[in-house]
Amino acid sequence: MSDMNDWNQKIIEEFRTNDGKVGGQFEGAPLLLLHHTGAKSGTVRVTPMMYQPVGDDYAVFASKAGAPTNPDWFHNLVANPDASVEVGTETHSVTARVTEGDERERIWAKQKADFPGFAEYEQKTDRTIPVVVLHPAG
Repeated sequence: MSDMNDWNQKIIEEFRTNDGKVGGQFEGAPLLLLHHTGAKSGTVRVTPMMYQPVGDDYAVFASKAGAPTNPDWFHNLVANPDASVEVGTETHSVTARVTEGDERERIWAKQKADFPGFAEYEQKTDRTIPVVVLHPAG
């Protein structure tokens, strides 16, 4: 298991043990667990990530800490937009949609203002960081 998988697994365990709350660098930040299906493998994976509430939706950010490529979970959601999220103690089925234009800019600007680390990620990469809206099903 890679170091990143180990790190993610510890966050997932802490999230589930503490009703959706974690400490460390994510203390006080809105965090969810995204269940997504591998684009090639078909394997369901769980990835912890910060989110921004947008009405009844959840916006998530494919920042990958400013890496030059998008994270695997982003490719998985593009290939398989039906997913689910754990938020607090609840699990919701969601459908993913990549935002564009003014919608993306509005959500992204708020995320950078609320959590300046995202602005730092943007400075570290030449790619446009995708903003994905997860819309609860039903």
